[in-house]
Amino acid sequence: MTAPDSGPGPHASATILTVDLAAIAANYRSLRARLQGAACAGVVKADGYGLGAVRIAPALAAAGCRDFFVAHLGEGLAIRRGLAAGEAIYVLNGVLAGEDAEFAARDLIPVLNDLAQVEAWTAAARQHGRRLPAVLHIDTGMSRLGLAPADAQRLAADPHRLDGIDLRYVMSHLACSEESDNPKNPAQLRLFAAERARWPAAKASFANSSGIFLGHDYHFDLVRPGCALYGINPTPDRPNPVAQTAALHARILQVREIDPPETVGYGATHRVTTRTRIATVAAGYADGWLRTLSNRGCAYYGDIRVPIVGRVSMDLITLDVTAAPAARTGETVELMGPHLPVDAVAELANTIGYEVLTRLGDRFHRVYTNGAAAA
Repeated sequence: MTAPDSGPGPHASATILTVDLAAIAANYRSLRARLQGAACAGVVKADGYGLGAVRIAPALAAAGCRDFFVAHLGEGLAIRRGLAAGEAIYVLNGVLAGEDAEFAARDLIPVLNDLAQVEAWTAAARQHGRRLPAVLHIDTGMSRLGLAPADAQRLAADPHRLDGIDLRYVMSHLACSEESDNPKNPAQLRLFAAERARWPAAKASFANSSGIFLGHDYHFDLVRPGCALYGINPTPDRPNPVAQTAALHARILQVREIDPPETVGYGATHRVTTRTRIATVAAGYADGWLRTLSNRGCAYYGDIRVPIVGRVSMDLITLDVTAAPAARTGETVELMGPHLPVDAVAELANTIGYEVLTRLGDRFHRVYTNGAAAA
């Protein structure tokens, strides 16, 4: 077994995260091809779902993406440096107190989530002496961010409250789009269509990754895929239509043989029943490798599945490599990759692929390729 190229430097991490920018771009083009006239944005919040937004955003731009969504101002500033002036960056959390000057100076577009943010942004437009772009977020069933329908009605009844705002889009967010037969999806669609009609001059944005697969009626003018760009299955009840984009390989630090009744790891939660080869691997919950994988996750040595035994600790995991007698110190195992796609890791950890990716830590050595993330 050999590790992916870890790049130069004598102190490279013993765990290597490989990100395939070409696969991310291919996923973007695949999603865009499903549309009939709608534009396709790229959601790169949470540091590009843990994979590195400052590298991913330019790759998406090279693939034709012109609209980018982040969660907060700092994320927008981080990717602005790598994007052209005409490429729009929308900030989902909106403009907070004291941020309006930075938004205006760096050409960032806030998503306005309540009447107070609307008022603050119109005041900023007056102060700057020009119209400022924004997106208006209407809550249609998440009960999270966004104007409640009653507030949206009040705003529509007094259009002067939007004076100075160049309203680019009216948007909302689907709550259950990954469940294609969930009745909440068409209910939200009907409510959004009614709310959108209050601002007929503005374009509309509704669908996330899974929403794209609900059909053309959900697409409107702009779709906002996130998870599907990074290889997470947007259609859990069907085969994954997108490519995997990341692989994680960890180095074996030590291999030892133990006999019953020896135990492994903190809390002695695993006791061997026969002579067992234990490989200790350089990854742990400080790297974002979830503790819920204790005694239930696995890795792969070549094509051989080797289970995690004992608890995931801060810096280390322990694997039963009895079935892989060739495994040796210094070699690597696959924690995520062709044998273990992100959704498979998530299932073992009793969570979702979003959490697996966004928890990936800064201690990994990161390698960016234009092909074969899982080589």
